[in-house]
Amino acid sequence: MIASRAELPQMILTRLTEELDNLSKNGSNGVLILYNHTVVWNLYFNGGKLVYATGGMHPVRRWNRALKQHCPNWQWSVESSVLSENQSWECHLLAQGISQRQLSAIQTKLIIRSIVQECFFEISNYKELKNNWTPTQKDIFDLPQLIALSSWEILSVFTKATNTQQKWQAAGLDHLSPSLAPVLISTVDSQIIPVSEKKYFNSDFTLWDIALEQEKSVIDVALSLIPWVDKGILELQKIPDLALPIIKKVPAVTPPSLENESITSVLKSTDKSIQESIDKSTHKQPLIACIDDSPVLAYALRKILIPAGYQMLSIPEPMRGFSQLIEHKPDLILLDLLLPNADGYSICKFLRDTPTFRNTPIIFLTERNTPIDRAHAMLVGATEFLGKPPQPEELLQIVQKYVR
Repeated sequence: MIASRAELPQMILTRLTEELDNLSKNGSNGVLILYNHTVVWNLYFNGGKLVYATGGMHPVRRWNRALKQHCPNWQWSVESSVLSENQSWECHLLAQGISQRQLSAIQTKLIIRSIVQECFFEISNYKELKNNWTPTQKDIFDLPQLIALSSWEILSVFTKATNTQQKWQAAGLDHLSPSLAPVLISTVDSQIIPVSEKKYFNSDFTLWDIALEQEKSVIDVALSLIPWVDKGILELQKIPDLALPIIKKVPAVTPPSLENESITSVLKSTDKSIQESIDKSTHKQPLIACIDDSPVLAYALRKILIPAGYQMLSIPEPMRGFSQLIEHKPDLILLDLLLPNADGYSICKFLRDTPTFRNTPIIFLTERNTPIDRAHAMLVGATEFLGKPPQPEELLQIVQKYVR
């Protein structure tokens, strides 16, 4: 699904609803990934029903807003082990809330509907989005089927999102995003703003947040602030998402083994600590990302790179891991040429078309090293080839060549 720049938001929503309708009719299990060079959206399906949608600028803020509406007393937090798995932490929490009787089925469904509707509205603001469908063999999340949105419920949510988008455009707000935050920039003229309003203009509240706090529509909120923006009293700015309240658990120590299952568990626990060090380390070590579905190879690379002073980020599924690449901006990418749901050439070209990775060294890992393979690799922007499995000295030599 690729929308041209001339397409209106309603047309984008129409194309997306046709895509979702097809998935619903086919009873599909999997993830529909919508992306461009700045954002990634994940839409999760079980048996053709839409379980959840997440992505964009502020998934945590969006989650908080839905909980304030439908279950304000739920004290939630995320186990750090959940974040190292390829799944939505939100769906994990919903399943946990139901099993522990902290959430009713009705509350859970209302949370999902609110979040999905907001996601659909925000998706319509992006003029160009590509899509990738990643099927799964079984249900992604342990949630009751009645919680997920059926095809007619998806249509209902779509209709509400479309109506909001049409009103947003009619009000002349299509150049703005509700995810922006009004910030006070002129204290001289701020006396005309009521004291009760000023608390919202400190970089902590987006237009969505203010609408919820004031129990107004986001359109009414935006229109009420435009005069102050025009006078230079307020400025609409991008702000970061809220941090997740994370519960850290000490991982069990498992002796390294070349069994796939053992290696996978080792990788999950070590990826968690590495992810934390990427976010919090004041002395940044070079970060090497490995896009490969083999836990054996990832474990072998880790044994070589970590002692040499590098950090490593393992990404077994490239499209799901694209948001991690955007967030952490690795210094070098090791890319498998043969992936189960995509080929390395396409992934490499996609990365080169993304401004963030235009100059990032991309090293192909492959057992195929023919002149044709090399020519194809150069055409899509690969930096070099490396045999698979790589020898320690050869790997470190090529990494040191491109990472200072």
